[in-house]
Amino acid sequence: MNSHHMQNINVGVDIGKSQLDIFIRPLDIFFTVANDEKGIRDAINKIKIHKPQCIVVEATGRLEMPFILACSEAKLPFVIANPMHVKRFAGAIGRRAKNDRLDAELIAHYAEAIKPKLTELKPEKIRLMSDLVTRRNQLLTMQTMQTMQTMEKNRHQILSQTLLSTIKPILTALKNQITKIELKIQKLIEECTEYQSKNIILQSMPGIGKIAAASIISNVPELGYITNKQAASLIGVAPMTKESGAYKGKRVIQGGRAQVRTVLYMAMMSAMQCNPVFKATYQRLLGLGKPKKVAIIACVRKMVVILNSMLRDGVMWDKNTGENKLLTP
Repeated sequence: MNSHHMQNINVGVDIGKSQLDIFIRPLDIFFTVANDEKGIRDAINKIKIHKPQCIVVEATGRLEMPFILACSEAKLPFVIANPMHVKRFAGAIGRRAKNDRLDAELIAHYAEAIKPKLTELKPEKIRLMSDLVTRRNQLLTMQTMQTMQTMEKNRHQILSQTLLSTIKPILTALKNQITKIELKIQKLIEECTEYQSKNIILQSMPGIGKIAAASIISNVPELGYITNKQAASLIGVAPMTKESGAYKGKRVIQGGRAQVRTVLYMAMMSAMQCNPVFKATYQRLLGLGKPKKVAIIACVRKMVVILNSMLRDGVMWDKNTGENKLLTP
């Protein structure tokens, strides 16, 4: 029998924008591949030979998702680890030095020593949930447009019964489709324990409903594993300063994941009515002379930061102590 198979093989993968640094423990094998389709394919082929017990990557953003999808398709066991846990492990064993090889080696050591629970990630369900949320948004837009057109026609003329009878079935059909999509999203969440726990935490915040929670789960799976600053940037609600020499431009938001940002913007409309924390923040910003849209985006950024902290710490919303407790880096 191959001696490799007698050992517990653990793989640490340090994810970079352009490359993957991979260490296989205890075989002391280290190699680097490009973080692209070919590089990932080569890495998977090399790793499979050793039949690893666990492959660990840190959640640093969506950079790891192509590799994770490849692991899933190859039926390799993987863990998306909280970077804070790996950092604490490094402190516990007195690791201070850092370079590409040492970072990958540290992650592999963490896998061997801690034996983290495998991530039960179902990529096809995440993609399906994201597609359903997108389709629901499209239907809501169509529904709104149809309603506005009907109101506009009513304003200029009294609609005949014949014309009215052709519009109502369209609105009914759109409403039925939206309901069906919402039920499918709910079923997907109920089928996965990981989604269920995230869903419960997210919806404990007043203003976050089932669709906003589903959008976060499907479009920002790394939320809870990254810093608050990274979370705000990821969703595109972190203000970017425009400066060049003496020129001082306005701070603007840009990039990020537009779909989830739109959903959270709409969620904030509700939160400002039912959540005292965001209501107070919004009113305070208006009092400082901020435009309404700027104030709303600032509230969304605060919402993202708090949600990231809630998922990171596994805690529910608490209006009394939550804000101060959760706004940690």
